[in-house]
Amino acid sequence: MSGTRWSRRAGRWPRRPAGAAVTLLAASALVFAATALAPGDAATARLAGRAGPEQIAELRHGLGLDRPWWERYAHWLWHALQGDLGVSYANGTPVAHLLAERAGNSLLLGAVAAALLLPLAVGLGLWSGLRAGRGPDRVVSLATLALLSLPEFVVGTVLVLVFAVGLGWLPAVSVPAAGQGPLTQPQILVLPVLTLLSVCLAQNVRLVRSGVIAASASDAARTARLGGVPEHRVVLRWVLPAAVVPALPVLARYLAYLLGGTLVAETLFGYPGLAAALVNATAARDTPVVLGVSLAVAAVTVTLNLLADTLAAALNPAARKNS
Repeated sequence: MSGTRWSRRAGRWPRRPAGAAVTLLAASALVFAATALAPGDAATARLAGRAGPEQIAELRHGLGLDRPWWERYAHWLWHALQGDLGVSYANGTPVAHLLAERAGNSLLLGAVAAALLLPLAVGLGLWSGLRAGRGPDRVVSLATLALLSLPEFVVGTVLVLVFAVGLGWLPAVSVPAAGQGPLTQPQILVLPVLTLLSVCLAQNVRLVRSGVIAASASDAARTARLGGVPEHRVVLRWVLPAAVVPALPVLARYLAYLLGGTLVAETLFGYPGLAAALVNATAARDTPVVLGVSLAVAAVTVTLNLLADTLAAALNPAARKNS
């Protein structure tokens, strides 16, 4: 690699983390502004109907809610940069502790779904694309189209009706027993994971399938076949990389969606993850918790997209030539 090409590539790396940091900063500012502009506050939510205006004003002063929002945001940001995300307005629990507890549950749920998403999306997309126009391809296409047309909560409700109410194979709610984690009762993960996959799998299967069809008809694949290269080598060497690389950014977005916890799946099944914590904190106007959860999800999203862009550039020959 020449010195000029190396300097261009090396110069690009510092800008990517810097852009990610700016994105996280902008996200935190937008979330804080939205919570500040929403009607009511944490003091009102805690004491409404149970205390008079004087007690509410006293609590508001104690929480610092009587200060301008930009001053409160600057105070929160300064401490956040030092690793202190504050404490919950609702119960005084450190936000970092809440995130550690809830994020583990959400990451477990998302990791199981992600571990299934990648091989299923690539495998089904490849299998269907190599049989384009035939019976198996039509079945996969119709199934993915049906999943795309159904909202997530509808799929989750149908799964509960079939597997929990009808067959009785799985629990209808995904609440771990007191003092135990989800891994001690893996059956409670099945329905939320299937619900999550219903959103992500169909789109990615169709995306990979389209890439496989295009790559199979490319000049490189045709030339390899004419040169006597076995079909399985053509698929592994030319078709699969050409189909998967364009899908990586989309897959990364779905992985971020899965690992960040999802509102519908967690609330539908009562799963104690980040999404449930975010819903409760929003209702209570608990700004530190809302900010902490939002920042954690945004960090996962930015990181996965950064990794996907890097991996796509590494696997794409055109990107390497331009580097």
